[in-house]
Amino acid sequence: MQAGLYSYLPQERVIWGRPAAEAVAAEVERRGADRVFLLASASLAKKTDVVAGVERALGSRVAGRFFDCVQHTPRESVLAAAAAVRESGPDLIVTLGGGTPIDTGKILQILLAHAATRVEDMDALHVRVNPDGTRHVPAIRPSPVRQIVVPTTLSGAEFSSLGAATDRRSGAKQAYVGPDICAAAVILDPAVTLHTPEWLWLSTGIRAVDHAVETLCSIDPTPFTDGLSLHALGLFATALPATRRDPADLAARLACQQAVWLAASSINRVNYGASHGIGHVLGGLADVPHGYTSCALLPAVLAWNAEATAPQQARVATALGRPGVPASVAVKELIAGLGLPTSLRALKVPAELLPRVAEGAMANLWVRTNPRPVAGPADVRAILDLAW
Repeated sequence: MQAGLYSYLPQERVIWGRPAAEAVAAEVERRGADRVFLLASASLAKKTDVVAGVERALGSRVAGRFFDCVQHTPRESVLAAAAAVRESGPDLIVTLGGGTPIDTGKILQILLAHAATRVEDMDALHVRVNPDGTRHVPAIRPSPVRQIVVPTTLSGAEFSSLGAATDRRSGAKQAYVGPDICAAAVILDPAVTLHTPEWLWLSTGIRAVDHAVETLCSIDPTPFTDGLSLHALGLFATALPATRRDPADLAARLACQQAVWLAASSINRVNYGASHGIGHVLGGLADVPHGYTSCALLPAVLAWNAEATAPQQARVATALGRPGVPASVAVKELIAGLGLPTSLRALKVPAELLPRVAEGAMANLWVRTNPRPVAGPADVRAILDLAW
């Protein structure tokens, strides 16, 4: 008989189909917030009217801003954002954008809770893999200020209490987990995603597919996350190609956002595998966006895991509308059909970097929980060679 555990997030509401500025203003009013801090990427703040529209809707309630979030969330950037929040003294954060500002918003709450102001302070606050493969998860205090999120990509970061930041000393992505750092409310407005570059929209969609696939193939599955992941894959199989054919199809874009909601409900609730694990290392060392790491790695990991997860992979292929086709093929064809790269070579990852990726991957918590055990760097290299 199986035993398990599923932890629900302290996430109160998901709102969809309403204009973002209107929904944010209503949620701020409902929560009784008087001092709101706006957190966003520079591109969204400076090249679109999305953030300006929210500012107009909030008026005098805006107490501070930070629009300098950096890709891969380097720790220095999170510290700078935390300092800006600390100086403004808000009672609510409104985060707009993709995984980078959302992870920034999550991790800075941990920094505020622990009065961390230096890079060195962060060393004691992230999840670590011990030499024997077990994990050290620090005890994190409750956040002093919550955030609500308007996502513009399909990364799914808004639906978890797990954030990742890059240690520039090593190039490694480090995981941070807090009890209440997730979005207290999520606002899904497909109209704001029209500003998202096509490559980013579609590739983060494959990242969300990766969430669903590695959930179904996990070493510790749950019926709840399995059901959500299967439905998510069915939505993605039709809605992602629809948004490529017609980027203005708001119904298809909302279907993608709702599929993310389903798929991301497994983040940090089940153990993912090597696609996520190696992807974290590859992204940090080679500066590859995480959507793209999934494009290259997920088919390769599925092929490497094929015998260990044959029944689960059959369900993946069926959910994608390709019964009887190997899941690695079904996923790779979905990626290629979206015009996305399907190999590390296409991503221009230097071949000489692969040994470093293989070595570094062994310190990642999800490489250690791959359904086919990864015994050492040679196994990681075998996966990388399949992805090459």
